[in-house]
Amino acid sequence: RFSRTSALADIWVPMRAGGDIAFLGGLVRHIIENNLFFRDYVVHFTNASCILREDFRDAEEGATGVFSGWNGEQCGYDRKSWLYQGHPALSFPERDLTLQHPRCVLQTLRRHFARYTPEMVEKICGISPALFHKVAEALVAASGPDKSAAICYALGWTQHSKGVQIIRTAAVLQLLLGNIGRPGGGILALRGHASIQGSTDIPTLYDTLPGYLPMPRGDGSEATLRDYLARQTKPTGLWHNLPAYFVSLLKAYYGKNATVENDFGYDWVPKITSNHSFFEYLYDMADGKMEGMFMMGQNPAVAAANSRFERASLSKLKWLVVREMVEIEAATFWRDSPEIEHGELKTEEIETEVFFFPAAGHAEKEGAFTNTQRLLQWRQKAVDPPGDARSEAWFIHQLALRLIAKAKQSNDPLDEPLRALNWWYPEDELGDPKMEAVLAEINGWYTAPQPNADGVVFGVDRTGNLHHGPQIDGYPRLKSDGSTASGGWIYSGVLGPDKIKVQIRLTRRTRVIRKIILATVGASPGRAIAASYIIERAPARPANRGAIARS
Repeated sequence: RFSRTSALADIWVPMRAGGDIAFLGGLVRHIIENNLFFRDYVVHFTNASCILREDFRDAEEGATGVFSGWNGEQCGYDRKSWLYQGHPALSFPERDLTLQHPRCVLQTLRRHFARYTPEMVEKICGISPALFHKVAEALVAASGPDKSAAICYALGWTQHSKGVQIIRTAAVLQLLLGNIGRPGGGILALRGHASIQGSTDIPTLYDTLPGYLPMPRGDGSEATLRDYLARQTKPTGLWHNLPAYFVSLLKAYYGKNATVENDFGYDWVPKITSNHSFFEYLYDMADGKMEGMFMMGQNPAVAAANSRFERASLSKLKWLVVREMVEIEAATFWRDSPEIEHGELKTEEIETEVFFFPAAGHAEKEGAFTNTQRLLQWRQKAVDPPGDARSEAWFIHQLALRLIAKAKQSNDPLDEPLRALNWWYPEDELGDPKMEAVLAEINGWYTAPQPNADGVVFGVDRTGNLHHGPQIDGYPRLKSDGSTASGGWIYSGVLGPDKIKVQIRLTRRTRVIRKIILATVGASPGRAIAASYIIERAPARPANRGAIARS
């Protein structure tokens, strides 16, 4: 449809609903068949030159519609045939740098997308070949060694039934054009908040821990730390070091209470017992299984697919805590909602007790945020919040102090995780935890206190006791023996031993910090590369690898 965004665009492409993959697939085919891909980037920085095993079969080969390894009885794939040729295949695959080998990834990709002709795109999407070529030419013209282009998408892709496949196809397209891991490139989700990416990294998702570490399962398969590490650690790549990331996270959570003898506090970490996603806990509310809820930065009374059901579920809670700048619908559903108006709900029959806490605005608090492009920035507080309004950090910090104090007066084993928490954060004059201290913990440090040592940012806790040693300068320094702590391994390096917040330093130098994962760019084979990089806007050619510098 012709929206306000369309009105501002240079090219408007009206497309039938559901045609996204065909459209993107047509662009992939066009770029490969016309040799318009960024060859230096594709050869050296992607897997396009890797040679697949002889027993791999694409879904197009044999007209089966499925890839090799399909098991009809189990409705799943045995992915052994998907590996590269080589020993070990993932670390040292055979390659053809000319990209001509029939089993190299690029040639396999060429065959897979051969059907996506401009005519096929027109048939599925309703886009004329002339308009299709106009888009293709514009995208190619905006990509290359000295320039880059971004693909931005919103909920139309995210919530699509084939959303993962759409975004994956966009990733293939951007890799062909050299637009991944470079300033100005990427595949950017347009979210509703400046730090949705940051909140996912640290995280807000129920099934992950900070840095996308899997949440331990409560089905008995990961009953011990040894079980968890054995199941989740991968033989190669960044996840080969998962034990270091996970143990360092436990040390950040529990400090000196996390020891080798108690599996670094693994038993205190919550375990997944079922589906705890958004609608599932609404069902639990409706069924009377969930008594209370803390609501921050969310408004489920109007923000999802079945708001009528959501408001009815909220009415079954015993208590609801809402933190917002204004009274949102979720805070007033009990007296002002369509269900109240139509008589489906009655205020006098709703027993939910709502506690409303005024929240600080974005200019009234400081801290880091990570936008959808994974640009990490530090926002300084401009003014104090008015009246009783406070930041989310203040609320969580003050709540934690009270809960920990109550837990220490209890002998209940259920309170042991609270008693073990390493809640050390210094406070400012308003009672907020110092956000630079939180960032220092996310970055990570050596756990042994070293007074007056170089590289110590805080070093003492809120009571003045020695707390930790120097900052680490990147995730490769993390260890699995308890000698390091990090609240989010993918952010290691943002506040290192130089005591400078990288976000501010780079802003002053008009540079950009970005969180990217690269394999072995500029390093010897098999050597890990830090995930935090300072990236200059330099040509993306093998000869310019020096343009990527560790932060």
